[in-house]
Amino acid sequence: MQSDNDNHTDGRKVLSPAAQRALQEAEERRKAAPQAEPAPETGGRGGADPARFGDWEIKGRAIDF
Repeated sequence: MQSDNDNHTDGRKVLSPAAQRALQEAEERRKAAPQAEPAPETGGRGGADPARFGDWEIKGRAIDF
């Protein structure tokens, strides 16, 4: 079966050389950028972040912000 587009056989688009260079440059900038540390929480509840870990209770009591 012949396809009507210029895509790879697995469906990915064929990128122009300029697009490939742009993607490579963007990846290099991401790797070179310093990773920012999140600011420490002041006055927080302590323990795991409930929004991230789904832990919405402390000592058996449901909590919210």
